[in-house]
Amino acid sequence: MAVTYESCADVAGPFFHGTKAVLGVGDELVAGHGSNYQSGRVSNNIYFTGVLETAVWGAELATALAGISERGHIYVVTPLGPFEDDPNVTDKKFPGNPTESYRTRSPLRVVGEVEDWEGHAPEVLQGMLDSLAQLRAKGLDVIED
Repeated sequence: MAVTYESCADVAGPFFHGTKAVLGVGDELVAGHGSNYQSGRVSNNIYFTGVLETAVWGAELATALAGISERGHIYVVTPLGPFEDDPNVTDKKFPGNPTESYRTRSPLRVVGEVEDWEGHAPEVLQGMLDSLAQLRAKGLDVIED
C-alpha cells in the first residue's frame, strides 16, 4: 500500500537518515539545503528510510559524492510532520517500496545515531557510483523533488 501524507500515521519506525553531516541528538534536518546527490540543486524534501541498509547507502553515497574520505553518519530520526513514499525510488526502481524510502517537507529530529553499521566493500560502492555516473551522462539522474 502506498504511503501518502494522509496515510503516513500508520507507518511505524524506527526511521533512519544516512548523511555526510555531523549532527547531534535534538538537531533537526530541514528541507532547503543542497542535495547530496546533485551538485547545485536545493532539495525541497528531506529523505529517510525504515531500512538500515538503505540509510547505509545514503551515508556512503553522500560522502563519496562529496569527496569526503571519512565515514558518513546514520541517524535515527523522527518525522515532525507528514511524509510520503519517495517517488524517486518507489515509482522508478522498487515498486511497492521494499526499501521503505520516504520524503517529507517537514523537519526530521535526530533522536540517536547508529554507530556500528557496516559499509559496502569498496568495489560495490564504486559500482554504484559508476551506475550513477552513467545515468548522469545520459541525463537520466532526474530527482522528483
